[in-house]
Amino acid sequence: MNRLSFRKLALGVLTLVLFILGWKLVTDARLISPIFFPGPERTYAALVKGLSGGPLLAQTVETVERMLYGWLLASAVGVLLGALIGISRRARAFIAPTLELLRPLPASAMIPVAIAFLGFSDQMVLVVIAFGALWPMLLATIHGFAAMEPRLYEVSAVLGLSRFQVIWKLALPSAMPMILASLRLGLTISLVLAVVGEMLASRAGLGQSILAASRSFRSADLFAGIVILGAIGLCGSRLLSMAERRLLRWQAVHR
Repeated sequence: MNRLSFRKLALGVLTLVLFILGWKLVTDARLISPIFFPGPERTYAALVKGLSGGPLLAQTVETVERMLYGWLLASAVGVLLGALIGISRRARAFIAPTLELLRPLPASAMIPVAIAFLGFSDQMVLVVIAFGALWPMLLATIHGFAAMEPRLYEVSAVLGLSRFQVIWKLALPSAMPMILASLRLGLTISLVLAVVGEMLASRAGLGQSILAASRSFRSADLFAGIVILGAIGLCGSRLLSMAERRLLRWQAVHR
């Protein structure tokens, strides 16, 4: 670990410690009723209890599975469709108006439509997650492929490369930074929509657990669920960042 990485890690740990201390000071001063705002000790106790012997671990697995299924579906569709659109000027010109019409729609606005077709089911939640996470990856792939240097097309024509070879050997590496960045954003969106979908249409998962805890004024359980969601988001982002650095190592070599 170099000095810069160590400083970033130390700063992150210090920020977390200060946050927990401030949280404890607020709860000890009873500025907010402990019924609604538990201290870090109660939250930690609820977290340990829920993960060791309670249902929290199973609910966490449910949420992570929904998040990953929706994210993988959106990634596959977004990257494949984005590559086919981005590599062709005619396709971009033809499909651009439709994309501009659908892109501003929030995924939450599609929930009633999904419920109408699929009912309150896991399939409905999956469709909503995939729809919301699709757009960053689709648009990033389109822009990444469209931004490929024209000289590369000339080189491919001279070498007699097929359309598939152009996509795989030239366009995809060129668009990879934008695609990988969009995958991290899509994963965050998938987590948010998984929780929203569970609150509306599922009997399991962290979303349903948090909703049930809020309705019964179990604030410690509610905050424990929020902490786990934060940890899931942080771990997912870190893992994808590590993968991004490893996959783009060749860029640093050629700079």
